[in-house]
Amino acid sequence: MRRAWLMGHDHGHSHSHAHVPPGGTASAGHRRRLGLVLAITATVLVVQAVGAVLSGSLALLADAAHMATDTLGIALALVAVTLAQRPASGRRTFGLQRIEVLAAVGNGLLLLGVGVYVVVEAVRRIGDPPEIRSGLMLTVAVVGLVANLVSLALLRQGQGESLNMRGAYLEVLGDALGSVAVIVAAVVIATTGWTPADVVASFVVGALVLPRAWSLLRDALDVLLEAAPRGVDLDEVRSHVLGVDGVVGVHDLHAWTITSGLPVLSAHVVVDDDVLADGHGGRVLDALCACLGGHFDVEHCTFQLESASHRAHEAPVHD
Repeated sequence: MRRAWLMGHDHGHSHSHAHVPPGGTASAGHRRRLGLVLAITATVLVVQAVGAVLSGSLALLADAAHMATDTLGIALALVAVTLAQRPASGRRTFGLQRIEVLAAVGNGLLLLGVGVYVVVEAVRRIGDPPEIRSGLMLTVAVVGLVANLVSLALLRQGQGESLNMRGAYLEVLGDALGSVAVIVAAVVIATTGWTPADVVASFVVGALVLPRAWSLLRDALDVLLEAAPRGVDLDEVRSHVLGVDGVVGVHDLHAWTITSGLPVLSAHVVVDDDVLADGHGGRVLDALCACLGGHFDVEHCTFQLESASHRAHEAPVHD
C-alpha cells in the first residue's frame, strides 16, 4: 500500500476568519483587554450590590447578580486564555486550547442561571412590590451602564474571533441592556410612583439574558461535539475533492473545531493506481491544497492518499 500525507497548510482567500497567532488561540491577543474589563466589572459589581440593598430595587439587584456572573465569567475567560497558551505535549497535542470552549460553556450556564433566578424572583414580587428609592436606583444604574459601554468597546473586536471572547462580550452586552431597563424603571418610579415598574424591568433583564445564554451554549457544545465548523459543508468539500484530477473517491471525511479560530479537516482520498505508481501523489496533494484552500476556511488539513486497489482493505470505511 502506498500512502501520502498532507498536514497543516496555510492559504489566502476571501473568507474572513480569526487570526490565530502561531501556537496561540484567537483570543490570546485580547488578554489585556479582558483584564481591564474584569477590573471595571468587579468595581461596578460592588457599587451595584450596595445600591441594590440601599434602594430596595429587585431590578438593580438582578443587574448586580448579572454583573457578578460577568465578573466570574470574565475571570474564567481570562484564565482560559492564559492556560490555552501552554505548548502542546505528547499527550495533549493541541495543548490546552479547547479550555477556551469549556470556559464558554461555563459562561453560558452562568447566564442561564442568572436569567432563571431573575424571572423567578420577579414572579415572587408580583402584587407585593417593596418601597424603592428611585433616585439611588437611577444613579447606580447609570454608573453601571457607562461602565458596561466602556467594557463593550474593549471587547467588541475580539467577540467576532473567539467563542470565549464572545461569551464575555454577550455577558457585558446583556448587563448593559439590563442597565437601560433599570434606568427606565427608575425614571418611571420617580415620576409616577408606579413601583411595579421594577418587576417589569426584572423580567426584561431575564428576557435579555436567556436567549444569548442559549446561543452561546449551542455554539460551544457544537465544538465539544465536534460538529462541522459553520460555513464548511462536507458535501461541498467532497464534491471539490472528487473534482481533482486522478481522485476516484473520498471517505472518512471529517471536519471539526479545536477551539475558536482553529478548524481542522481530515480525509482518506482514493486515487487511480497509476497516479501513485507514477509518483504523482504530490501533484494530487498540491491540487487538493489549491482547491480546498480557495473555497474553504480551514487552517489545518490532513489528507491520506490511497490507491484504488487498496480501498477494499480499509476497515471500517466511513463514507
